[in-house]
Amino acid sequence: MIARSAAIAGIGATEFSKDSGRSELRLAVEAVRAALDDAGLRPSDVDGLTTFSMDDNAEIAVAREIGAGELTFLSRIGYGGGAACAVVQQAVLAVTAGIAETVVCYRALNERSGRRFGQANTPPGLDASWHYPMGLATPAAQVAMAARRYLHDYGATTDDFGRVTVAARRHAATNPAAWFYGRPITLEDHRASRWIAEPLRLLDCCQESDGAVALVVTAAERARDLRRAPAVVCAAAQGSGPDQFVMTSYYRDEVAALPEMGVVARQLWGQSGLTPADVRAAVLYDHFTPYVLMQLEELGFCGRGEGRHVIAEERLPINPHGGQLGEAYIHGMNGIAEAVRQVRGTAVNQVPGDGPVLVTAGTGVPTSGLILSGA
Repeated sequence: MIARSAAIAGIGATEFSKDSGRSELRLAVEAVRAALDDAGLRPSDVDGLTTFSMDDNAEIAVAREIGAGELTFLSRIGYGGGAACAVVQQAVLAVTAGIAETVVCYRALNERSGRRFGQANTPPGLDASWHYPMGLATPAAQVAMAARRYLHDYGATTDDFGRVTVAARRHAATNPAAWFYGRPITLEDHRASRWIAEPLRLLDCCQESDGAVALVVTAAERARDLRRAPAVVCAAAQGSGPDQFVMTSYYRDEVAALPEMGVVARQLWGQSGLTPADVRAAVLYDHFTPYVLMQLEELGFCGRGEGRHVIAEERLPINPHGGQLGEAYIHGMNGIAEAVRQVRGTAVNQVPGDGPVLVTAGTGVPTSGLILSGA
């Protein structure tokens, strides 16, 4: 069992911007060095590296630039943002199996100044060839299909999506690291923002950001003796649903759902022995607001179509750092860093209590999740 066998012992990040002025490799190295310093470790301690398949920084290049020595573990996870928590799972598996002692997870990207994820890209394969010619060529357009169905099935409104953004921006406004620091919005601001792909408005879509985040994973027992209080990994899971596709599956009987997150949820609760009622705060992957509501439902915090009530009634603290809507979009890795801060008690918008923190990765694709707690 991997539950509580390993911990995140260090976190590091660059600033979050729209034009970093540096290469993605340099961003990665800065974040990794910061994470190692946070843990009180040296580059020579690193013997494992794991990242996203979409990251352009080769593990050996990062290792060379930070001054690491021999590596015994290298790993990459696909499916874009769905990899965020899975790279930590890979690190936990390596540490628990004794393959590596100090594994660094990293993600660096110039998403605003370089390749912009929000724009139309070349279809990823023949499976997409029938809907790209119909205009479903961007993530927003694809998610809009599921969002429209969600409104139809459950009687929700676009204001329910807007409340997700309003809450995220409220939290970002008090987070100095957030791009939207000091800039909260109202529901009226959301209603006034332009359409991107109906029913999604500009303020339903996450940012495009430049930056990097890194995490240091090691054995839980060892982490307790390092510089900072560890965030113990109570559970780590990956999941893919039936007829899985990208961003939205058009093959399923139920379009307005995220069954891959349900697969992850069952594993998280089973591994940890916890329930949704135990969770103190949730850091949910908020690339598009409708998927925050669907995640709450798949994770068991409420029934189908009821996610909007969890948001409106503020039943659960969600994304206290501002999320990808308010802080930055570093493919979900900044959310894991926030969960670590919440466990340590060092977050800017600290949620009271000592319960566990739930983190999720990208949705609409094969995804992953974590539950973190104190030692």
